[in-house]
Amino acid sequence: MGEFFGTNDPAPARPAGAHPRGAACTRADRLARERRIAFQDGWELEEPEARFALPALPSPSAPPTSPAPVRPRLIADVSAKAIVRDTSPDVPFDRAINPYRGCEHGCVYCFARPGHAALGLSPQTDFDTKILVKRAAPALLAAELRAPAYVCAPIAIGADTDPYQPAETQERVTRALLETLRAHRHPLSVTTKGALVTRDADILGEMGRAGLAQVTVSLTTLDSALSRAMEPRAASPQARLRAIRTLARAGVPVGVLIAPIVPGLTDHEIERMLEAAAAAGASSAAWIALRVPAQIEGSFVRWLHETMPERAERVMNRVRELHGDEARGAAPGRGASGRGASGRGVSGQVASGRAASEGGASGRATSEGGVWSGLIRRRFEASARRLGLDRKTAALRCDLFRVPAQAGDQFTLF
Repeated sequence: MGEFFGTNDPAPARPAGAHPRGAACTRADRLARERRIAFQDGWELEEPEARFALPALPSPSAPPTSPAPVRPRLIADVSAKAIVRDTSPDVPFDRAINPYRGCEHGCVYCFARPGHAALGLSPQTDFDTKILVKRAAPALLAAELRAPAYVCAPIAIGADTDPYQPAETQERVTRALLETLRAHRHPLSVTTKGALVTRDADILGEMGRAGLAQVTVSLTTLDSALSRAMEPRAASPQARLRAIRTLARAGVPVGVLIAPIVPGLTDHEIERMLEAAAAAGASSAAWIALRVPAQIEGSFVRWLHETMPERAERVMNRVRELHGDEARGAAPGRGASGRGASGRGVSGQVASGRAASEGGASGRATSEGGVWSGLIRRRFEASARRLGLDRKTAALRCDLFRVPAQAGDQFTLF
């Protein structure tokens, strides 16, 4: 069998015995310059055993073997800057740092997956197996903070991909970034669903007590089995609740982000998730409804049909109704994503639930979408108010920012 470059876009099914993962298929991306199509080219060997020593096939009675774990490949990122500027009206920050590109958590719904397409990689199967590590980010950040024209404002860490994904255990890029920001007394916010965040409770606690740090823990469901299916390598719901408790006790203002709310799948848990987060020590809450980027809609729908076929159509119908005419009026192939599908306002970061759900980036609410988002909003607000999670978090302090002296600076001699 050979292959040639063409324009069709096959979506291979999950290989038999493949290791469980969020996105089980890969599709040629719209940004790809070339696409490959398998075809029979006449080169099949009639007697392959005569030329090659092929491994023996297992007998039908042989016990099945466990699939080999998918081991991510860590690749050095060569970005020239650490701080990424963001002018989107849908997010409450104008700058961010992402220590990693790609995420081992493998969340099937992740809005950031299409970003891998710009690298020539698959948003589905490469996003959680080929991770770009910004090992130079701490040094770049220090240089950017020392620039004479720099104006201090809170930096969001993890605006695209999780800063506490498994790779951070050995890479420690996020830890080094926190140390740099602490040295400069620079305000920061962290959003994560990784329990590893508790490792840095010493830095975050010190900065939190000084009004320089906030952490938001993302919670999708309290059902461990569902969480494992949607977010294969993310921390379990109970581990995230323990992280909230640990950080709160360390003096960090901790919020909970109920996101994404998947209508027909997780929306019935809103009140219970808020109650669990409040009991763990969360002091604020926000929510974001699911919006599926066009480039991953096919794999998300496939995941639904493979994982819970009896709910798949209902869930997708609810998602489309939630976003109303914006989804129905989208161009062919864009489905339930709409114009703002990959925008940060629906990314799972700290943003108001209203802006993220009622029309997303466009800010439009429609009749059906308004009904569903309005219902979710009223339930969320009523529960948050009852639990004391409706108060606004205090603004992070920028007046403490400083540029620490370095060896060789003239003023260090006096």
